[in-house]
Amino acid sequence: MIRIGFDLDKIFIDYPPLVPDGLIDHLYKKKANGTLLYRIPSRPEQFIRQLSHTPYFRPPIIPNIKFLKSLSKQKYELFLISSRFGFLQKQTLSLMKHLELDQIFDAMYFNFNNLQPHIFKDQVLKELQLDIYVDDDIHLLKYVAKGNKKTKLFWLHPSLSTTHLPETITQIVQLSDILA
Repeated sequence: MIRIGFDLDKIFIDYPPLVPDGLIDHLYKKKANGTLLYRIPSRPEQFIRQLSHTPYFRPPIIPNIKFLKSLSKQKYELFLISSRFGFLQKQTLSLMKHLELDQIFDAMYFNFNNLQPHIFKDQVLKELQLDIYVDDDIHLLKYVAKGNKKTKLFWLHPSLSTTHLPETITQIVQLSDILA
């Protein structure tokens, strides 16, 4: 049986409307001396993010959810691996139930203990020994590629990019491309 893992945001749930992806990356992702770091928001920012993580502000990506449902009817084991921090636990679990994603995945893993996202995902990928993993964060994928050589990594990015990718990472423009 093929084991496939997916990130959550920008794979099945979109960012809030009218907020550029680059702005969100700029606010929460940084590199210090070449080291990948994600910033845990301050208390006021956490409150704003909690408000922005309601179904109204986080629309589902319908074609990707339909594709996921089609996979669930086949011989695949499906895993959700989200690095959302603990202050979003209530909103995240509510959203999983609202979109019925909790009924599709064989298991869901969340970073509610607030590890650095790339470290959390690297640990989960090593534990699960997945065949395929899909994420929208190229920096995170480059990090996990180093220790997960047997996992085929896919970078879901809606437009073709000139970013140099390691051999173990393949760019896809739609989720269904993982089976191409």
